[in-house]
Amino acid sequence: MFYKGQPPAARNARPLCAQELGRASGLDTEALERGLAELVARGFVTCDSFAGLRALVFSAARRKAGRVPSAGRYSLLAYEGSEPLSVEAVARQLLARTGIVFRKTLARERQPYPFRELLRALRTLEARGEVRGGRFVAGFDGEQYALPECIAALRAVRRRGPGVPVHVSAADPLNFRGILTPDERVSPLARTTVLVA
Repeated sequence: MFYKGQPPAARNARPLCAQELGRASGLDTEALERGLAELVARGFVTCDSFAGLRALVFSAARRKAGRVPSAGRYSLLAYEGSEPLSVEAVARQLLARTGIVFRKTLARERQPYPFRELLRALRTLEARGEVRGGRFVAGFDGEQYALPECIAALRAVRRRGPGVPVHVSAADPLNFRGILTPDERVSPLARTTVLVA
């Protein structure tokens, strides 16, 4: 990180322009821009202007030539006192994303909570009647939970028969190739599409 301890922006409730951040941090322009670029890339800081973000990604040569203006105000997206998403909120997000949640559907990415805590939240949602528990996808052990509208859609697909496969980006949350299928896994970073049947 480009700062030691608490970043200058964290001490202020208002967004700061690059010049104010430079004065507050004591960093030279190049170090400040590298630090801001790192914080933006990690999702800790945002800028209220595309020009400011563009200035961070242009090469040093273009910046020195003066063709890229330094604009925008930077502010923290998260801070120490911010409330993390609750386990139930994460469970709802996962259900909204895929319709069905079980251990294998979480293998694609890291979750902020262990699976056992997500299971507790899903069981609570089931007890409230908001989701259904059962066996929705054959061939997988463990508890499975689905939204009621997803169950209706699954039944409709079963009655209709196999549909036309669809191409989705390898980065799409529906890329379960190699996770739910015996195929070779395709990295979400690959610039390709996968066939979802």
